[in-house]
Amino acid sequence: MNKNKQEKEFYSVDVGDSTFTVLKRYQNLRPIGSGAQGIVCSAYDHNLERNVAIKKLSRPFQNQTHAKRAYRELVLMKCVNHKNIIGLLNVFTSQKSLEEFQDTPADTPLMLSPPFSPIHTHPSPSSLLSLAPPHHTPFFLCGIKHLHSAGIIHRDLKPSNIVVKSDCTLKILDFGLARTAATGLLMTPYVVTRYYRAPEVILGMGYQANVDIWSVGCILAEMVRHKILFPGRDYIDQWNKVIEQLGTPSQEFMMKLNQSVRTYVENRPRYTGYSFEKLFPDVLFPADSEHNKLRASQARDLLSKMLVIDASKRISVEEALQHPYINVWYDPAEVEAPPPLIIDKRLDERDHTVEEWKELIYKEVLDWEERMKNGVIRGQPSPLGAAVINGSPQPSSSSSINDVSSMSTEPTVASDTDSSLEASAGPLSCCR
Repeated sequence: MNKNKQEKEFYSVDVGDSTFTVLKRYQNLRPIGSGAQGIVCSAYDHNLERNVAIKKLSRPFQNQTHAKRAYRELVLMKCVNHKNIIGLLNVFTSQKSLEEFQDTPADTPLMLSPPFSPIHTHPSPSSLLSLAPPHHTPFFLCGIKHLHSAGIIHRDLKPSNIVVKSDCTLKILDFGLARTAATGLLMTPYVVTRYYRAPEVILGMGYQANVDIWSVGCILAEMVRHKILFPGRDYIDQWNKVIEQLGTPSQEFMMKLNQSVRTYVENRPRYTGYSFEKLFPDVLFPADSEHNKLRASQARDLLSKMLVIDASKRISVEEALQHPYINVWYDPAEVEAPPPLIIDKRLDERDHTVEEWKELIYKEVLDWEERMKNGVIRGQPSPLGAAVINGSPQPSSSSSINDVSSMSTEPTVASDTDSSLEASAGPLSCCR
């Protein structure tokens, strides 16, 4: 790799139970969060003279699925360019050749660096509510529209994948499960942390872009209620929680289900559900003026259009941005930002061995270095952070890591391996 002498200087440091191999410019590494997909630490970048975040993916080369996720996350992070989405400042590896990179053990980490990293501080409900629903939802939706405009479905939206800086800047994180919406491609059912999982995912129906809108509705509801809306213990209980509150869906919806899933769902108790006035009463909203009473009504209306069991009748991100609760903050520059250019249109249809995925990732790193050398990486100076392969740093925020706070009101499930009612041996296998 054609880096100058300084850039070739790496060192290893233990951070918690993990070892990070990073450039010497990154010092004072400290753990700030961990989850099923990786470990995040903060560091000080002596070149940029600011804090950055470093994410180390868990076992990226353990198998083909993990390797594909690592490649997909790197490719998509390189493509997106929106103020409300994680960006990439740099990508590099301590390995000096493809052969050396190929010899890397399967458990050697791939590190990607977001500009912000979630910090699980769980702020008090009152402080969260004072900022979150009205002020953050439009920016959240702007970021999602940017993804959807390029055919990217995030698929793992949850509070811990959203971070908010003290100046209310919002970023969407984590593209490990994101994918392009290729026509005719059977999408995997294991997506989205359980509490934020759309009915079509729970029921193994396949899904489209508005699977993300269900997750947004769950997050918005959580910000309003200060607790998780559908806290299912497993995917069976998750479905029960949904229909208990929203009601059993129509026969029209039932007919869209796989026969075995339909048999199970139709044999569940029938629920009428609650009105959105009951689920989100006025007491949850500021009511000191007629304007705020109107805003409460608008918020309920938006939630009622997002939290629709039948995805064909659920609002799209474009429609959500035009909703009266949202469009008061409408900013054409953010809403109508040019879509990211996805060069690999059939990214998710690829099937490679782990070694082949490694080679593809290595080529992406070399491509990034070449673009950096030629000055074609998107408009720096807005330093977002840095990314690392087998010991590389990630994008940083424009201010201190300590300026970032999590939007999560309760801990999210760190490891959720269940999938849908159609998983394993069939929809009833979960009922043994």
